[in-house]
Amino acid sequence: MERMKAKLSILDLAPVLEDGTSTESFRNMVDLAQHAEQWGYHRYWLAEHHNLPGTAISATSVVIGHVAAHTHSIRVGSGALLLSNYVPLAIAEQFGTLESLFPGRIDLGIGRSSGTDQSTAWALRRNLHNDNDFPEQLLELRSYLNPALGGSLPGVRAVPGEGLNLPIWLLGSGGFSAQLAGQLGLPFAFASHFAPDNLLSALELYRRHFQPVSLDKPHVMIGVNVIVAETDEEANWLATSQEQQFLSVLRGEGGKLKPPVDNMDRLWSAEEKAIVGGKMLRYGARGSVDTVRNKLSVILKETGADELIIAAPVYDHQARLRSYELLAEAMR
Repeated sequence: MERMKAKLSILDLAPVLEDGTSTESFRNMVDLAQHAEQWGYHRYWLAEHHNLPGTAISATSVVIGHVAAHTHSIRVGSGALLLSNYVPLAIAEQFGTLESLFPGRIDLGIGRSSGTDQSTAWALRRNLHNDNDFPEQLLELRSYLNPALGGSLPGVRAVPGEGLNLPIWLLGSGGFSAQLAGQLGLPFAFASHFAPDNLLSALELYRRHFQPVSLDKPHVMIGVNVIVAETDEEANWLATSQEQQFLSVLRGEGGKLKPPVDNMDRLWSAEEKAIVGGKMLRYGARGSVDTVRNKLSVILKETGADELIIAAPVYDHQARLRSYELLAEAMR
């Protein structure tokens, strides 16, 4: 079969296992990143969350530096860094520092949500920005890296940061960030791994509004849930950990990543099964190498994505490694 053209990357939420700790999650994270580099993955992105016991990443820039220091060539970045939780100068300095330490390997993926509940958002920043502030925040951040844009505070410079060629991505799950990314000529990543409803309309909006400013042409990456095993049956069993995770989100319960179960029908109602399996996990692939290859081929034809960024919250670390190894084989 002809090799699929899309680049392959990893989105790591650093899941904390039901019987595990954040320390173990970070150890597994580095191990996966090192293997991913060997298997030819293009990027390794880390997501920001707060007040969620099931994910270990809250200090995103710190963790990016840790992964970059333990790898050699793979790009490492944020997927996403939630700008509303920070002042733009701090992010310009943090990522300017990372880019100076690891030249040509750092990506700054930016989102506009808080990544948490209202109380935690208040604890993080002591004020709740209006979403309409996001374009101004983004311009200020970009201007500290490139003063010619003219949006930074007079007399304030990001050191390190100013003048560095640091790729900035916009990430989102709807039309706002898609249109803004197009207008600014930035690459765009859509969070279809958990919010697939508006994927196709957002990609159309991005491409329609694209202006060749930072890029010559549109560049799209989409989030996809993928679990690969030796057989379809094993992959479906491994995937019950993620199904339980989404079920907990649906019920507003949170919690750590649970081990696989033999029968999800004992845990969810028919309505919950339809929402999790038919809606929330719509853009995903699970099964053997052949099954996953065929499914991803359909997704790529439907979306025209340039890159796939893969989330695979598998409970057992060795099975998770094997899933990403088999996925790399499927995309060759």
